[in-house]
Amino acid sequence: MIDPDRACAVRRLLESEPLDLILSDDGLQHYRLARDLELVLIDAARGLGNGRCLPAGPLREPAARLDTVDAVLLNGASADSAGGYAFALQPSALVELCSGECWPLDRFPVGQQLHAVAGIGNPQRFFATLEALHWRPIPHAFADHAAYSPERLKFSPELPLVMTEKDAVKCRAFAPPGWSYLQVQASPSAAFVAWFDGQLARLLPDHS
Repeated sequence: MIDPDRACAVRRLLESEPLDLILSDDGLQHYRLARDLELVLIDAARGLGNGRCLPAGPLREPAARLDTVDAVLLNGASADSAGGYAFALQPSALVELCSGECWPLDRFPVGQQLHAVAGIGNPQRFFATLEALHWRPIPHAFADHAAYSPERLKFSPELPLVMTEKDAVKCRAFAPPGWSYLQVQASPSAAFVAWFDGQLARLLPDHS
């Protein structure tokens, strides 16, 4: 369900069919939306930036708000800490935009040069992920939530183009054969999985 009004989206979902669990992405500040758990994902490399709220900094609310959430996950952290649970996004495959066909990560050889497109909060993390796969990305960073067109992505056609899955949603309608996105799998720490399983058992006792 896509709706900028999260509370309205939940009402529509509940009217359509009985549900046991609803997950809302990016809904922390939607205070009209009732919630049983609040999870916050933070980029471990960037942290809270300068610690200031918009427009002086990157935060939507004061850092003290983290004291009231149920759990914090640190994307890119190597181990759990007092600041939160370790969390990583592990590359699993390449997916061609126009066909949906999955390709193995060894489709491109070591040292392959390619165009890398990222319109996310921290594009450098995506580029670094491609480098860790031993490819040589030519970075094309766009603003978060950028709007795309064929003209904006007109690069040298002899090289492959790989983008994030988030960007692929906006480009699938005009993507030519050969464009792909990097599929990733969420990999939270074992401690978080155990904690989250316990929370679900508490909230959904009939399903435990």
